[in-house]
Amino acid sequence: MNINLAPHKKIYFASDQHFGAPNPAESKQREDKFIRWLNEIKADAQVLFLMGDLFDFWHEWKYVIPKGFVRVLGKLAELKDSGIEIHFFIGNHDLWMKDYFEKEIGASVYFEKQYAEISGTKFLLAHGDGLGPGDKGYKRMKKLFTNPLAQWAFKWLHPDIAMKIAFYFSQKNKMISGEEDKEFLGEDKEFLIIYSKEKLKTQKIDYFIYGHRHLPMVLDLNQGQAKYVNLGDWISYFTYGVFDGQQFELKSFERESSSL
Repeated sequence: MNINLAPHKKIYFASDQHFGAPNPAESKQREDKFIRWLNEIKADAQVLFLMGDLFDFWHEWKYVIPKGFVRVLGKLAELKDSGIEIHFFIGNHDLWMKDYFEKEIGASVYFEKQYAEISGTKFLLAHGDGLGPGDKGYKRMKKLFTNPLAQWAFKWLHPDIAMKIAFYFSQKNKMISGEEDKEFLGEDKEFLIIYSKEKLKTQKIDYFIYGHRHLPMVLDLNQGQAKYVNLGDWISYFTYGVFDGQQFELKSFERESSSL
């Protein structure tokens, strides 16, 4: 993926909105805030990267998608129609996405990590789930959830029943919901940092951009020659990244922001 920024344009990154959780009323408040952010960035955004878990659960049947989120989906379609590129990375909560975003919004959808060069700066982009060492329980569960036979069986459930089951596991099971992703474990134990350091042994990468961990941070790697970025979330932090072709910043929407 190669992107050349036009003058006065920027690249924006956001992750882990988990819309739908913990209930429709509270989710709606966060959705409204996210839409205000999308309205704000529309003036200078050239590309928007959504780095996964936009929804707390998402599944596409042949003729049905989950109820709700119409304002978010409509706003994303509006941005795409205005000429802003949208790239969507599948997270562990929206593993069951198929082609709805591509056909209805015009977004590019990715199920695996991607490498991008943006105005000469090299990025590795991924939601982050399943990368690096450890987390074997989740990796086994992901294999089950992405198994074609399991997906085929799930789609034959009535959507009302399927969504009820899915939301229960999404919100109650910590292995899926990411409740444990709120504490920094240290560089020697953070699986995405370990993964990034290994990549730097063989590849030149300036920025590693991830979601999944819910904890906003920017850390120097390889004596400052590269940076590890976790975008945080839109549950507790309302953080996002912005790159202007020269500098990357991690900011909080509708809060005092800082350059990192």
